[in-house]
Amino acid sequence: MDVLASVHLKQAYNEEVDGPIIEVDGEDSGLLIGRRGETLRALQFIVSFICAKRMGERVNLFVDVAGYQERRYNSLRNLARRVAQRVADGGRPITLEPMPPNERRIVHLTLANDPNVSTASVGHGDQRQVVVEPQE
Repeated sequence: MDVLASVHLKQAYNEEVDGPIIEVDGEDSGLLIGRRGETLRALQFIVSFICAKRMGERVNLFVDVAGYQERRYNSLRNLARRVAQRVADGGRPITLEPMPPNERRIVHLTLANDPNVSTASVGHGDQRQVVVEPQE
C-alpha cells in the first residue's frame, strides 16, 4: 500500500478480545482506516488470516489504527445505552443504522445484561441492523 506507519503490540492478551491488541499509527492512518473503517476491517481480516495460516488454527486478535476502533466502540457503547434508555422510557423498539458484525456485537454485549431491553439483529448482508426492543 506504500503507507508509512509503525506497528506495536499494545497488549499481549486482552480478555475481551481473547488475544492480542495491535496498534498501528502513522501519517497515513486515515488511509488505513478507510471510509467508515472498511479498510481497517479488511486489514484485520488479512492479519488474522496470515496468523491463522502460520499457527495452523484460528487466531483472535484486534487491530486498531490511531485509536479509531477504540473510539468507535466507546461511541457505540454510549449510543446503545442512550437508545436503551429511550426504548425503556418510550416502550417502542428502535432500529439502529446498518453496521458490520463487529459493531453489532458491541451493541449486543453492551445491552446483554440490561433488564429493560433486548436486542436482535435483522436484515441481510451489509444492511443488517440491531433492533433494541422493550423487554417483555
